[in-house]
Amino acid sequence: MNILMLSSTFPYPPTRGGTQVRTFNLLKYLSQRHAITLVTQRDRISVTDAEIAGLRDCVDNLVVFDRPADSGTATGILKKIQRFSTFLNQGTPPSVLNRYSVEMQNWIDNFVQAGKCDVITCEHSVNEIYIRPQFQKQVRTLVDVHSSVYGTCLNQLENGISENKLRDKINLPLLRRYEQNYCSKFSVIVVTTEEDKIQLQEFAPNTKITVIPNGVDLVSFPNRSNDPGGQHLIFIGAMDNLANIDAVCFFSNEVLPEIQKRYPNTTFDIVGSRPTAEVLALKDKPGITVTGRVPSMVEYLHKATVCVVSMRTGFGIKNKTLEAMAAGVPIVASDRGLEGLAVDNSSVPLSALRANNPAEYVTAISQLFDSPQLRDELSRNARQLVETEFTWESAGKLYEQVCLGGNG
Repeated sequence: MNILMLSSTFPYPPTRGGTQVRTFNLLKYLSQRHAITLVTQRDRISVTDAEIAGLRDCVDNLVVFDRPADSGTATGILKKIQRFSTFLNQGTPPSVLNRYSVEMQNWIDNFVQAGKCDVITCEHSVNEIYIRPQFQKQVRTLVDVHSSVYGTCLNQLENGISENKLRDKINLPLLRRYEQNYCSKFSVIVVTTEEDKIQLQEFAPNTKITVIPNGVDLVSFPNRSNDPGGQHLIFIGAMDNLANIDAVCFFSNEVLPEIQKRYPNTTFDIVGSRPTAEVLALKDKPGITVTGRVPSMVEYLHKATVCVVSMRTGFGIKNKTLEAMAAGVPIVASDRGLEGLAVDNSSVPLSALRANNPAEYVTAISQLFDSPQLRDELSRNARQLVETEFTWESAGKLYEQVCLGGNG
């Protein structure tokens, strides 16, 4: 089968972020038995020629376009009005239009018209813009929605953490219309959790929607060999992501001081690339370290007593949760952090502790600090869960079935 994969995010190396991790591992699996043409974009500042060469070795045909200059960062009231007017009239959000490449569109049009592919996959909904409605008549079209943009915006408004509340309130019905419209262009929609499936089923009741969760590279995230004990907390993730920024600020300001009253030696490592000024400022608080990008995330995980996933927004399954579980680190996480994972109902072994407010976090973390037995139980059960249900091998098999036209 000839598969055309579209990814405006350069998916290599697969440690850059959640979108890249999922895209790379799915294409890696598919490339074992199918001819993959990957069309992607590069930012000349952050993507090197060596990385392009590394990605080229993973696919049959790699086509790279330069990412357009991001007009979305332009300031000034007139620019903002212009962007909103375009969104209102065209129905496509600025975040999608900012990455749109006419050259890339022309290349895709010619490739499809020449009959060179059987399936087109959009790796993240931002790539839907390149799919013309008439493509469905010629090829199977698939969009891998990493998370609902409408659902995410609604969730941020409900939790009061929008960067711009007025803007998001105005945008919300437009995002609903946008998601509804783009869903109609696809033969099949792939999501990472049942929650996203329910959300998108409302927009596309006649389109097949398949849940395919993320996986973990078990070689890159081996199970830890020992419990370090102590009172060392960790949060992992890209630290320029709004949901992650909110998570660490909430935890640092509202939870950590209460834990430190009980356990004065408690430390909190915020581990991840591109920390914003708001995140960097947290290192002035007692016990907090902001590392920035590190050579090995798993080394930091193995030194931690507990991993906190204090997300209050952000839909879809969380790589950070799966990676910590694979590494054998006990987890305390919110409903958002545990989305798509059965970890604490009566029919499954207890694999993580759930918390959604400061008091619940303090209680759960205290339990783990005080009980090596509980830490060991969560560590063993979480690793077993990942090995059984959340490998890239199992995700890749499901994705292949969907690409082939099966039930997935």
